Amino acid sequence: MPNIIGGKYKKTTLDVPSKLVRPTSAFKREAIFSILESYAIKHSIEIYKNKSIIDIFAGSGSVGLEAISRGIEKSYFIENNDDVIKILEKNCQKICKKNEFEIITGNAIDSLDEKFIIEPSIIFIDPPYKKENINLLLLKILKNKIKSKKTFVIIETSKEEKISIPEGLTFFKEKVYGKTKILFLN
Repeated sequence: MPNIIGGKYKKTTLDVPSKLVRPTSAFKREAIFSILESYAIKHSIEIYKNKSIIDIFAGSGSVGLEAISRGIEKSYFIENNDDVIKILEKNCQKICKKNEFEIITGNAIDSLDEKFIIEPSIIFIDPPYKKENINLLLLKILKNKIKSKKTFVIIETSKEEKISIPEGLTFFKEKVYGKTKILFLN
């Protein structure tokens, strides 16, 4: 069972739906937030105060809940599996106040038509490996103007997957961990 690794809810254990999700490991979450925080400090970007995260293909919610623990105002979770949503809801209730999270049900592309009231500083995309078109998601994020100049887009995917970065997004870092690669865009 994964734990929250930083912030005020550090060491809180999260439930994980067996066989239905591949949670982002504590090691990868620590790397993601370290890279984001370092970049944000260096470039004077606020990523927590009055900001939100959109956790697409949320699963257990480990990344969005990690952000809540570190001080982000709200986590929007996008998930379409009813069994997974039940566990996600349970994890959110362990960590969040009611106004600190929203679970958006449905497929990822259509869910990006939602209005995200609190500006996202982080959009995290972690689809089932090789089963979703990440490029379509990126184009929809840009088309719907969900991303601002100070929004980070992080993609966790198979290291073999080729992703075409559309105009409007800039690649700034890639990390590879075993079979996984994590791309950082802004």
